[in-house]
Amino acid sequence: MAATTSGPAPAALEHDLKRAVAGEVRFDAGTRAVYAADASNYRQVPIAVVVPRSVEDIVAAVAVCRRHGVPILARGGGTAQNGQSVNVAVIVDCSKYLNRVVSIDPQARRARVEPGAVCDALRDAAERHGLTFAPDPATHSRCTLGGMIGNNSCGPHSVMAGKTVENIARLEVLTYDGARFWCGPTDDASYARILAAGGRQAEIYAGLKALAERYADLIRAKFPQIKRRVSGYNLDQLLPENGFNVARALVGSEGSCALTLAADALLVNSPPERVLLVLGFPDIYQAGDVVPEILAAAPIACEGLDEKIIGGLRERGLKLDDLRLLPEGRGWLMCEFGADSRAEAVAQARALEARFAGRREVRSWLIEDAAGIARMWGLRETGASATALALAGQGPDPVVGWEDAAVDPLRLGDSLREFQALIDRFGYRTSLYGHFGDGCIHARISFELRTPEGVAHWRRFL
Repeated sequence: MAATTSGPAPAALEHDLKRAVAGEVRFDAGTRAVYAADASNYRQVPIAVVVPRSVEDIVAAVAVCRRHGVPILARGGGTAQNGQSVNVAVIVDCSKYLNRVVSIDPQARRARVEPGAVCDALRDAAERHGLTFAPDPATHSRCTLGGMIGNNSCGPHSVMAGKTVENIARLEVLTYDGARFWCGPTDDASYARILAAGGRQAEIYAGLKALAERYADLIRAKFPQIKRRVSGYNLDQLLPENGFNVARALVGSEGSCALTLAADALLVNSPPERVLLVLGFPDIYQAGDVVPEILAAAPIACEGLDEKIIGGLRERGLKLDDLRLLPEGRGWLMCEFGADSRAEAVAQARALEARFAGRREVRSWLIEDAAGIARMWGLRETGASATALALAGQGPDPVVGWEDAAVDPLRLGDSLREFQALIDRFGYRTSLYGHFGDGCIHARISFELRTPEGVAHWRRFL
C-alpha cells in the first residue's frame, strides 16, 4: 500500500520513524535480510521493519511513510507462497505485540482479534465455547488473522463454512492517506450517514459505489462461479445483493488498499464428535471423479492426496507408522464428518462408505479415535514438505508458487487429468493434492529454472 518514490533518505526516515513509533523500528542489515524472504520463491530486501506495540504505532508509521513517499507492506506469518509479504517497502509486522484475541461473544458467535493473532489462538479460544473459526490453512499454527484476511485464506474446513471472506463481519482499516474507519455491510441508511458526515471515508464509499454500479452487470456475468475464487479483488461484495460490504471487498486485497487494524470474525459451531473416513482409489483422478458424491454427504472436510505425496514420505522415512492407516490405493480422499454425538458422526461416515461398497476398486478405512484422526491430519500437513526437495538423482527441486489452482469440484477429476497431461507433455513431474472439496489443487512442479534452456522450456509450458 503505497505511493512510489525515487528513493527515501534512509537516515531521515529512520529518525522520523523512531521518534513517532513506540515499538521497534529496525533498519539493520540482519533484520532486513530476515524479512527479505517468506515461504515463496521471491526475495525483496525491505527498506525497514516496524514492529508496532499499538494501533497508534501503525497510524504513526503510516503517517511518517506517507510524508516520505515510502511504500508500506503489512506482513503476517510469512507463510504465503506467492510473495505477498516481501517487497521493497517498510514492513509492518503485528505478530509480536498486536496478537491478541480481544474478546469472544458466544451468543453473537463473533470474535474481535488484532491483526497479529495466530489462527490457532482464535480457534483455541473459540473451542472453549463450542465454536471455531472455519478457515484453517495448513499453517494454522503460525499464520495470522491479518495475513489470512489479506490472502482470503481457506483450509480443509472451508468446506464447512467457507473462505475467510465469508467469515469476516467487520474490519477496522487504515488507508495510506490516513483515513481510519470500521467497515462492513452498508445498507442505504448507513451509506447516507457516511456520505452526510463527509471526509475521506465518504469519498471512498462514493467511489466504490460508483465503481460497483458501473461494472455490476459485468461482475455478475464474468466473475467465476467457483467455491475457491481467491484471486483478484472481491468486487462482487460491493453489489447491492451482497450488502455493499466494504470489509469483504477488502479481504484478499493483500494490503494493497488498506491495513487491517482489527477484525470482527464470525464463528461457527465446532462439532464435538468427529470421525475420518479415508477412501483409497486406483489413482488421484478417480478420487477427483467422486468428489461430487462426497460433497452430497455433507462432510466438514474433504482432502485429496496422491501417491507422490505418500511416496515422498516413505522415501524420507517420515510418518511411517501413520501411513499404515491408509487403505490400499494410489490416490486418497480424507473425508471428515462431525456431529453432536459420536453415533451420528459414525452414521454419516458409514452411509457414505456404503455408497462405495459395490465398487471393488475403492478401499475404505474409518478412523473414530481422536489420536488416529490427528495422526492422519499430521500426515496431510507433513506431506507437502516431504516433496519440497528432490532426492538425489530426481532432478531439480519442485517449485512452490503454483498453489491453489481452483476449479469447480464437479469437474475436478477431468481437470486433474488435463493438468497431468500438460505436465507429462513437457517432461515435468509433480505431486497433486489439496482441498478437493473446494476444487483446490496444490502442485509442486519440477521446473528447471537454473539454466537458460530450462527457463525457455518453462516459458513454452506457460
